[in-house]
Order: sequence, then structure tokens, then C-alpha cells
Amino acid sequence: MSAPSLAPLRSASRFACRLLDSQPALEKETLAALGQPFTREEMEDFLSAQLLSGENGQDDSPLKRTLRLLRHRVWLRTAARDIAGLAPLEEVTGAFSDLAELCLRTAQDFYTHELAAKHGQPLNADGSPMQLVVVGMGKLGGRELNVSSDIDLIYLYPDEGETAGPSPVSHHEFFVRLGRKLSAAISENTADGYVFRVDLRLRPWGDSGPLAMSYAMLEDYLSLHGRPWERYAWIKGRALTGTRNGELDAIVRPFVFRKYLDFGAYQSIRELHAQIRAEVARKDRQDNIKLGPGGIREIEFAAQVFQLIRGGHVPALRMRPTQEVLKTLAAERLLPEDTVGILLAAYRFLRKLEHRLQYLDDAQTQTLPSDPQSQALIAQAMGFGDWNTLLAELDRHRSKVEQHFDQVFAAPQTDQSTHPLQALWLDPADQAERLAELGYRHAGDSAQRLAHLRELSRHKFTESARIRVDSLMSPILELAAQQAHPDEALGRLADLIEAVARRQTYLALLAEYPAALNQLARLFSASPWAAQLVTRQPQLLDELIDPRQLFAAPDWGVLAQRLTQALDEEAGDMEAQMDRLRRFKQVQTLRLLAQDVAGRLKLETLSDHLAALADLLLAETLRRAWSTLPRRHLETPRFAIVGYGKLGGKELGYASDLDLVFLYDDDTPDAGTIYARLAQKLSTWLTTTTGAGLLYDTDLRLRPDGASGLLVSSIESFEDYQRSHAWTWEHQAITRARFVCGDASVGEKFEAIRHTILTLPREAARLKEDVLAMRQKMRDGHPNDTELFDIKHDAGGIVDVEFAVQYLVLLNAKDQPDLLDNVGNIALLKRCGELGLLPADIAEPAADAYRELRRAQHAVKLAGAEHARLEKTALAGEQAAVMRLWQTVFA
Repeated sequence: MSAPSLAPLRSASRFACRLLDSQPALEKETLAALGQPFTREEMEDFLSAQLLSGENGQDDSPLKRTLRLLRHRVWLRTAARDIAGLAPLEEVTGAFSDLAELCLRTAQDFYTHELAAKHGQPLNADGSPMQLVVVGMGKLGGRELNVSSDIDLIYLYPDEGETAGPSPVSHHEFFVRLGRKLSAAISENTADGYVFRVDLRLRPWGDSGPLAMSYAMLEDYLSLHGRPWERYAWIKGRALTGTRNGELDAIVRPFVFRKYLDFGAYQSIRELHAQIRAEVARKDRQDNIKLGPGGIREIEFAAQVFQLIRGGHVPALRMRPTQEVLKTLAAERLLPEDTVGILLAAYRFLRKLEHRLQYLDDAQTQTLPSDPQSQALIAQAMGFGDWNTLLAELDRHRSKVEQHFDQVFAAPQTDQSTHPLQALWLDPADQAERLAELGYRHAGDSAQRLAHLRELSRHKFTESARIRVDSLMSPILELAAQQAHPDEALGRLADLIEAVARRQTYLALLAEYPAALNQLARLFSASPWAAQLVTRQPQLLDELIDPRQLFAAPDWGVLAQRLTQALDEEAGDMEAQMDRLRRFKQVQTLRLLAQDVAGRLKLETLSDHLAALADLLLAETLRRAWSTLPRRHLETPRFAIVGYGKLGGKELGYASDLDLVFLYDDDTPDAGTIYARLAQKLSTWLTTTTGAGLLYDTDLRLRPDGASGLLVSSIESFEDYQRSHAWTWEHQAITRARFVCGDASVGEKFEAIRHTILTLPREAARLKEDVLAMRQKMRDGHPNDTELFDIKHDAGGIVDVEFAVQYLVLLNAKDQPDLLDNVGNIALLKRCGELGLLPADIAEPAADAYRELRRAQHAVKLAGAEHARLEKTALAGEQAAVMRLWQTVFA
């Protein structure tokens, strides 16, 4: 194995040659340590050894020299390891970021001591020393610093005040003086060179602003004067020094990461990018691999636009390193994995090339050289045989970056002046006739709705909102006309536009994503319930953007983990956690609804998913409610939630309430009181209406003794009630009951009780009498005075099937254990046929009829009808099959 050599570094860097030749001892020192990265600890040890405490008093020459000598060593070893292929990109950028942070801290400590001796130390309210907060922006903030970068800094301090030393000054004056000394110590070009060039222009008001400012002044500036590009800049802002950095984060975070989804960020970054490209073209910087087409900046923009839009909602996006952001975008399915892979590969290639451009002469450059000698050195350092081969690979990466950047930032067609329907929106003359020509069936009503919206737009909306609405209405008119219910779709879309006009980010979303608007039109045409949901909770519009996520089958295990993580992030804030639960439900419901409307889900599959969603939310709510209960005596409650009705039978609809029974198995003396409080808290979490709406309506009347009974029951009292006091209809109800969540051992005991109750011997005539009496009571409670067929309640409807199956289970389960399984009415009817309890020509048609009745009920309810009723001829065959079942069972 050949001995380590610095020859590759010498051949790649004219600066390294000059430095090594001027300080021969550095070559031996660098070679000796070439096998190891230059660690932060090693840098600290060097500074400590060189800067002995008290040495040289207030003379800062040794400080400046030491910082520069350290920089030489870090530069040489890191560059040599990079050129030799020993250092990954993260080591290079990490080493120079550590160097910058340590040099800043060391210089700050020195000058703070010097100024405090003269003026006194600024103090916090509690008497502790107040420190200058140096904020690293850009690549330093992201720990992505180049080998020859300047460093973007902002100087802040927590509070105004005055020192109490020999020569008192205001805090402002103290920290301004400290900032000047600090900048000079780092950037001054001495006989030993400089450490880093310092750029302070990112501070509020730029060069014309104060060199240092208080937190209060920063907060006022960001809230009143902060510009879109400053939000982008502050994404990477990171406090490098100081102690009260949490207060700074509380100021900056809401400025950068908005509470609501911010799709206006697309246009802001488009404008910033256009300015950069114009500057590149003006100064002929097409060969700039940072700012030119397909360069590093475009990769950063493509990542950061998602941070600006979604960082307020997705905490995982509130990070600084570009590569980590890109990986998170793939993990969150905001960008395809193959796109992220392409951008990461290009980023690493461009950063590697950027470093080699800077190794040449230690110059802050990202521009490709024009002289053949430099080109040859760069090609060799990049591992290419010649310059043209390197250029070909560079062009390949840049073209891919440019392509994906353009896909992310493709400008929407905001100018609709040439759209054929623009005149229809702007000019009310003969509007009804023109709407009718497009296929609107209630053109007069639709024209009135448009007139109302147009009046609001002209007189109530802001100018920017009016412009956005004008750009959206032509495609809305076109899309609504293509739907099965055009007038309904248009009216519901108009309601949405009116609702979100004051929150223009949603108008921006619809403009940025025409596919989302298209999906929205289909949903709104199919379901007024969907329209009401989205109009009340417009943040759900975000879910319509990506068809991959919208139409993906839910993975409830993964989704449960994400929900737990999201709730953990809101620990201690009950209201925020309740909102998270509601928004989670809304998102998953909307995705299922979109798949349903698109015909991608069978009704049974949809019901299973809705039941799984309810199970997940109940389990998570139970955990959170218990964790906030005072005086808990156990880490995990011995408590179970049992689902009855549609939840128990897994036949939930979108707006179904939940029939719940609460059980516990705990010998603690006051267990009943404890679990009653838990049940009350559970009900609060489930049924309270917050800003995000309602989680679920619940019905607790199926518990022992109904509404007059205790809210929770011990497992013993529940069994005693079911054996000795329950009505037949309560045994009917338990046929569809199941353990949902909580203590599994309590759930097992419930299932054992259920089996015992269902297998009790029953006298057929008495059972039939009780079931028929309850069925009549239900019919009396749901009269139908119309000529329509009520799919659920009329004779031959859904309830008849349910009662027939429940009767068969209660009568025969003691002899036929296959009937004990809670597998749904269709499967149980088929089992009854297989077991000879029903003739096959009765069981199979009844099962098929039940499926069709549920589908029809679902379709009618989805379309917004209050009652699930149809013309009697629509389901005559199914009704007849159910009536044959009824006659066979109860004749």
C-alpha cells in the first residue's frame, strides 16, 4: 500500500501549493493526520492550547492569528481528504461549519470579556449574563458550508437595557460594538489571511439597518416588513451562540412556517428565481453552477418551497440541511422517490464540483473556469479524463434539475383572457341562455349564483383576490358543465370560492393545481356532504393535489404510527391534539370518498376502511384521554370500548355515529368512579366541536339500563345484566357487537360473555314474538307517507334482513357455533343456507339483495338525500327477495 501523499491536493489546488510552500511544517502535520477527519473536538483542543487564559491581556492579535492558523489546518486536511476520496460531502461541509461556529464563539467570548471590563456585562432580568445571539443564515445555518464560503450572519440580543460598569452603555451600543469586533476578527485579511468573509446584508433593512437589534425589534420587523424572500432565508436561520434561543425560535417560526398551508409561496419563489435568472443573464453567468440553470439554487428552491407551504403543518419539514429536506419530501410522499433520487445525485455532484472550483485558489466562486489549465485541473480532481467529459456529465445533471424544477414551479395559467368562457363569467348579459347551451339544467338559478359571487368579487374581495377569482372562474364553469350534476357542482364550487376568498392561499392552490380543481368538481358534483366538508375545512384541498396519495389504499398500521407521532408533537396541548385527531379523520375520509366516487372501492371495502379508521381514532383517543386523567392508579387502564350497531358490524357510512359501551375489569375500590371520569373525558374528546369540527357523534344508550344506567359497567355487572335483565332486543344488538380497543383481556372477557349470551337456550315462539314486536315498534317510529320505497325501514328493506339474521343467530347459535362469528349479514345468510337453516334459494338471493340495498342506500345518502328512498320499481327485485326471506323465517 502506497504511503499517503499530498500530491493529489497539490495538483488540484494552487492555493494549497502556496500555503504548504510557505509553511513547510504543515505538510508533515497534514500527512500525519490524513487518515482521520478534522473533528470539532480537535479544533477545540487547538484553540485551547493556543489561547492560554489571560495571555496578552486585551491584545487580539494572538486571537486573530490562532483562528487563521486553525483555518489553514482544517482547510488543508479536509481538502486533501476530499480530493483523495476519503471524505464524503457531509464531512467537508460539517468540518467547515464547525470551524465557523467555533471561531465565532471563541472571538465572541474574547470581545465580550473585553467590552464587559470597560462597560459592564449586559444582564438578563434574572441577573444572568446576556449574550449576543449570532444567527447563522444560509449554508452556515444548514451546516452545509463551502470550503471558501462567506458566512451570512445576523446579530441579535434578547432585551434592551443598560450596562452597569465603569463606562455604562445601552445594550444596543454594547452589542453593536461587539458585532463590529467579531466581524473584523473573522473577516479581516491579515498577514495570515482571513477566516471567513462575513456578510451581514440579510439582517432587517440590510446595509441600512442597525448592525445588532433586540428580539422585540426583529419581531416588529418580521410582522410588519418581512418580505417573502426573507421567509426563504430564515428557513436555514440557526442561533450559533447565546442562551435564550427558544424565544428567538418562537418569533421566527410563525413568520417562516405559516399556520395555514401557504401556496402563495410558489409565486414568491418564482419571482425570486426570475430575478436571479435575470441577474445571471445580465452578468453572463450561465456557467455559474450555483445560480445558473439547473444549479444548486434550483435544487434548494425545489426543496424549500415545500417547507414554506407545509412546514406549519408538517414538523418534519422544519429542518435546515437540503439533503435531509429532500429525503423527508420523499418520506412524506410530497415528491416521488425517483425525483428525489435525481435531485440528491445532482446536488452531491454540484457541491463536489463547487468545492473543486474553490480549491483552486481558495476563491468564493461557483463559475466554471475558461482557461485550459484550470479546466484540466478541475477535470482531474473530479475523476474525469478531460474537460469535455466532465461537461457532459455536468450538463446531464443540470438538465435533469432544470426539468424537475420547472415541473415543481410550472406557472399556472393565471391569464384567462383568452379562455372561451371568460366572457361568460365577466359579462352577465344572456348568461342563463349561454349556461343552458353548456348543459346547465337550471341555468337561471346558476346565473343568479354567479351574479352574487361576481358582486362579492367586485365589491367585497381584495384586488388580489378578485384577480385570482377571475382566473379561476372560467375553468370552474368549464369543469362544472362536464359533471353529472353541473348546476350543483357550480353552486358548491361558488360557495367554496366565497368561503376561501379571504384566505388566498387556497385560491393559489386551485390555480397552481388544475388537477386538484378537476377532482374537486367531480367530488362536489357527486356529494353535497363532500362539498360541505371541504368548504368548512378548506385545508383538505391539499389532499386533492397528488393522485398517488389520494387514491392509495390506506395502510392503517403506518397511518396509526403517523397519528401517534403527530399527537406526541402536541403533548400538553389538549385542544391541539383534538384538532389533530379531527383533521386526521377528515383527511382519511376525503381520500376514501374520492376513491368511492371514482368507483375504486366496493361498498364492503369502504365500510371496512371506515370501521378501521374509527377503531384507530378510538384507540388513540382512549390513550390520550387516560394520560390526561388526574389521579390515575395504573399506567394502562383495564378498560375496553365495545362497538355496537354499524361500528360493531363494520357497516359504517361517512357520517355514521358510533354506538359504544364502556367496560372495565378492575378490583380497585373506586374503579367505577375512575372509569366513569375516563368515559366522560372520552366523550368530551369525541364529541366536542373545535375549530376543526367534530370527531364523532356517539350513542351510549345501548349500555345496561340504557340512558338511565351507569356510563361504565364492570365486566361482572355487564354479564349479570345480560343474563338476568336484558331485553331480547339487547341480545339482538349484541349479535353485532365487538371489542374495538383498550385492554385486550377485558375484550376477551366481553367476547366470552357474548358467546355465552348468544348460546343461551331460547323458546322459538317467545323469541319470534319479541323480535316481531320490536320490528313493529321500529316501523311505527319511522313512518313513510310517500309513494317511495324507504330502503332501510320499509318492509323488504335493510332492517328486515338484520332482524331475520339476528333471530336466526339467537335461535340456533347454541347448536351452530359458526353463527357466533361477527362476520356481517351477508356472510351469516350464506352460512344459514349452508347449515340448512334457510333454503339455498332464499339465502343467496337475500344476501345479494342486502348488498344491493346497502349500495343503493349509500348512493342516495352520498347524493345528499335526507331519507334513503327511491321509486318502488327501482329495487323491486331486491325487496321481493327480502320479503321471501322474512316470510320463510317468521311465517
